[in-house]
Amino acid sequence: MPVQLPHRVRRRAPLTLAAAGLVLLAPTAAPAVARPASDVPRRPAAPREGAVSAADLLARVRNCTRVSRGLYRSDAAAPATIPVCGTEGAVFWTADMDIDCDGRPGTRCNATTDPTFSPATAFTQSDGRYLSAESLPYVVVPAPSTLWDYRAHGVRGGTVAAVVHQGRVQYAVVGDVGPSAIIGEASYATAAALGIRPDPHGGGTASGVTYILFEDSRATPVESHAAAVEVGERLARSFVRGTRDAARRPGATGAGQPLAEDRGAP
Repeated sequence: MPVQLPHRVRRRAPLTLAAAGLVLLAPTAAPAVARPASDVPRRPAAPREGAVSAADLLARVRNCTRVSRGLYRSDAAAPATIPVCGTEGAVFWTADMDIDCDGRPGTRCNATTDPTFSPATAFTQSDGRYLSAESLPYVVVPAPSTLWDYRAHGVRGGTVAAVVHQGRVQYAVVGDVGPSAIIGEASYATAAALGIRPDPHGGGTASGVTYILFEDSRATPVESHAAAVEVGERLARSFVRGTRDAARRPGATGAGQPLAEDRGAP
């Protein structure tokens, strides 16, 4: 079966984001006025999810043993300076964060708020629908290439990640695949939870985000953030202790066995 290319082939240009959506109005109602995403109230970002601190996680990834054959760019015009590193039980990198607003459309991620919006993600949730960038914290991995192939390191759709930024920890899943030479991207929901401006126009952050992906792990179902937190917290505790815990939740599909949402993904 031929390998399906990722739905996105380049890092998007910055775009203006406004809170938008179709609203059913009474005949006498005044037109709704959209507000820019930066004006949309959101809950303050929590320092971390669970008991494992950002400092403890970063201490475990202080040294880089490179597993990628080459270096990645943070954006198409940036120099290639970012390695993918490996250690016992995880792969990781430190880069920027660009905002992925693709997947099931909502009020903040749709074709109106994001002109390059794609209604598809590389991986799907348990019912076959695409993921929701605005509600599900997920990270983006680069498409397999001669630089690096995430599949060779026990990473796939639903793999659990700990994302660290400015003392905060957010658990997420691998939910989408991006360009083969660029790294450093996560969903609207991931950015918002970390206190990073989440809109695709001027949002994200230029540096200082560490992505730690736990090999052979799985959140089941993929769309359950609670499952990602449960698995991620357990693996993070083992990771900072320097031990290798069982990566799978009870009843989850075994490593290397593709689920329905993995079939056809690169």
